[in-house]
Amino acid sequence: MVDFEGHVRVALDALPPDLAAGLENVAVVVEEENPDEPDSFGLFEEAPYLPAKVTVYRRPLEEDFGDEPEELERQIRLTVLHELAHYFGIDEERLEELGYR
Repeated sequence: MVDFEGHVRVALDALPPDLAAGLENVAVVVEEENPDEPDSFGLFEEAPYLPAKVTVYRRPLEEDFGDEPEELERQIRLTVLHELAHYFGIDEERLEELGYR
């Protein structure tokens, strides 16, 4: 059985090579929850002079999808892709059009 962090690693390892090659100076981390938005699945943050950061929040994903392992894995993958899309400049409207909302 793959643990939560393992699902995040699987999602990152499954990125197409050209997309993965475009990721520079970005950290992907797992945290329990966002204290400001406890139901949020993920967050992309960018600040001057610091690496970009993608955070995947364990608690809301496990609460919503933990009873269905395949769905949990799919939602973790969607969250990783959604937040990485922000790194590439894709906004929420376009992500919704693409089905990553």
